[in-house]
Amino acid sequence: MLIRKWSGMSPTGFGVRLSQRFLVLLFLSGLITLCFGALFLLPDSSRFKRIFLPRPQTAEGELDTPAEKILRKSLEGVGRKHEVHANQWKTRDRLRDSSKFITSAEKLGLRVPAYGQEDGSPGKEEEAEITAATAQQHNEMSRDRKDEAGLEFDYQSFRKSLRNPPLGKGGEVEDSETFQKRLKIKEMMRFAWDNYKRYAWGKNELRPLTKNGHIGNMFGGLRGATIVDALDTLYIMQFKEEFQEAKEWVEKGLDLNVNGEASLFEVNIRYVGGLLSAYYLTGEEVFRTKAIELGGKLLPAFNTPTGIPRGIINLGNGLSWSWGWASAGSSILAEFGTLHLEFLQLSQVSGNPLFTEKVMNVRQVLKRIEKPHGLYPNFLSPVSGNWVQHHVSVGGLGDSFYEYLIKSWLMSAKTDSEAKEMYYKALEAIEVNLIKKSAGGLTYIAEWRGGILDHKMGHLACFSGGMIALGAEDAEEEKQQHYLDLAAELTHTCHESYTRSDTNLGPEAFRFDSGVEATATRLSERYYILRPEVVESYMYMWRLTHDPKYRAWGWEVVQALEKYCRIDTGFSGIRDVYSTTPSHDNVQQSFFLAETLKYLYLLFSEDDVLSLEDWVFNTEAHPLPINHVTIKIGEQL
Repeated sequence: MLIRKWSGMSPTGFGVRLSQRFLVLLFLSGLITLCFGALFLLPDSSRFKRIFLPRPQTAEGELDTPAEKILRKSLEGVGRKHEVHANQWKTRDRLRDSSKFITSAEKLGLRVPAYGQEDGSPGKEEEAEITAATAQQHNEMSRDRKDEAGLEFDYQSFRKSLRNPPLGKGGEVEDSETFQKRLKIKEMMRFAWDNYKRYAWGKNELRPLTKNGHIGNMFGGLRGATIVDALDTLYIMQFKEEFQEAKEWVEKGLDLNVNGEASLFEVNIRYVGGLLSAYYLTGEEVFRTKAIELGGKLLPAFNTPTGIPRGIINLGNGLSWSWGWASAGSSILAEFGTLHLEFLQLSQVSGNPLFTEKVMNVRQVLKRIEKPHGLYPNFLSPVSGNWVQHHVSVGGLGDSFYEYLIKSWLMSAKTDSEAKEMYYKALEAIEVNLIKKSAGGLTYIAEWRGGILDHKMGHLACFSGGMIALGAEDAEEEKQQHYLDLAAELTHTCHESYTRSDTNLGPEAFRFDSGVEATATRLSERYYILRPEVVESYMYMWRLTHDPKYRAWGWEVVQALEKYCRIDTGFSGIRDVYSTTPSHDNVQQSFFLAETLKYLYLLFSEDDVLSLEDWVFNTEAHPLPINHVTIKIGEQL
């Protein structure tokens, strides 16, 4: 072997130096191995890892769990161009009979086809053909492209599991008066939408008096709250062109990469709920991917010692904190308790169990904690997991927590027995401690403040009639009729709060003291902001009893809205329901389109339109499907 001779070095000297270098390198490599072995293997090495080695982080700054890895994977392809069912409505147009007859609907700009169905609603055979065409489109899309998450939600299995078409079977004979009332409600929706589009397109809500839009500070920089909130209402009322332009805005204009302070509750019920509902109704991928991405941005709010989320989250950096007005940095029952429906559906459509894990942990915290007199106070510390104040309300701050318990039971196709048990125990405690009857015979739900009753019922609490009626069927047999009667009594009381005002619209809160019943006694409680809770209960009571008085009461609301809340450029809330000369508040709330008009429309529709056999409504009236079957998730790529 040839050894190259270096200048000034003999072969013997070279051999000695080579051995020395070998020993030095051997020593150094052993030292390095020892150090790094200690770094990774010793029990106390975690602090060194934080100093020397960057750890993989999620947006929350925590190590990825398997569920979080699925979430990140599901978000990688969100920016891609989504394939959509562009021909869905064209198919419906081709199937529709072209002959039309002239009715008063045409004066409103609405088309009514032959066969007695409004706005081109297809009959049973047409609906089947449309469903088949949509299924073919969706199957073709599925063959061409797997889900961005590496998982595939079987949309067609879901659609086949429905017992009724979302828009109803059609073809049933109905009286012309009901038909005309439904058309009127559709005209109100078109009027509200057209003015939003004209003066506030892309903003969150319309200011009809000043003819502009506003962004507000609840949505963390998100835009288009009215568009997302109105998607499913436009769909079920069959406003085809309006729905398509709303869908296109969601695809091109709904920017989720914002950096602002958002209400976890409001973003969840309006945006996530609205997007999920639109996806389940149409199968359009853009709604699913947007919902998953936005849901992922809400997860950092759960990074607390208890897993109870804080109420405000920055959608850009994931930081979260509690409302400044909430006692001792507490979280609000109606906020962290109103995530369950949407988050379970996010897991369903994404294949990611993390969403479900988060809300199931919230439930376990609430199940374990001691409850005064069986009641759930409104304020809970996300740090200690203890109640902060003993203020209990079935209205604001507490309301939708109870709603989501019974609806979790229903959405699970009556398999979530834990939710059922928690709901009926809570209802029993409410009935024992909060439900009272006035001297005039009106049943109401008071508020509880550390054992002292405040004989006030808020407009927000008027959803309770519908909730209790909805859950009556699954109560113990001897209590079923009792709960239906209780629901009717509470709904009657809320109707009285409307009829005792000069506008036939109800105040924000009404009291039962000093000889006053179902009337607001404070100036700060006399306003009406287009709220839906009373007509929500009318809709449920109609569907569950078919007592015609609920439709009559609903029509009273329609007439009052037209007389006192409608102006030339939209609908507006009013500051005093006891004045027949209204002072408008200059806001057309997004929930007016999402909830109030939707519930009124359903009140005058057949029962199989968004049938209660197939759907539950989130607290923003966005329909989410009952899980009749376990929808299969495809294999990971």
